Amino acid sequence: MVVIRLSRGGSKKRPFYHVVVTNKSNPRDGRFIERVGYYNPFATDKEGDLRLKIDLERIQHWISNGAQPSDRVQSLIKQDQKVKAA
Repeated sequence: MVVIRLSRGGSKKRPFYHVVVTNKSNPRDGRFIERVGYYNPFATDKEGDLRLKIDLERIQHWISNGAQPSDRVQSLIKQDQKVKAA
């Protein structure tokens, strides 16, 4: 089964996440099929860093092909759609 989930990166106590499409049996930070975005929970607007960047077209492509987003990725997609709509 193909899933869309977060892959952790960054240093200790300062996480950075990639939104990846991967096989469910692969480890969290292991091999992936495609990287479709990132989420940086520590980004500040002062520095000009983006907190969230997701390629919604690619996500919709994978969901239409049967990929299942994790709960956290689903909430990030909704959050990104609200920001782009406003």
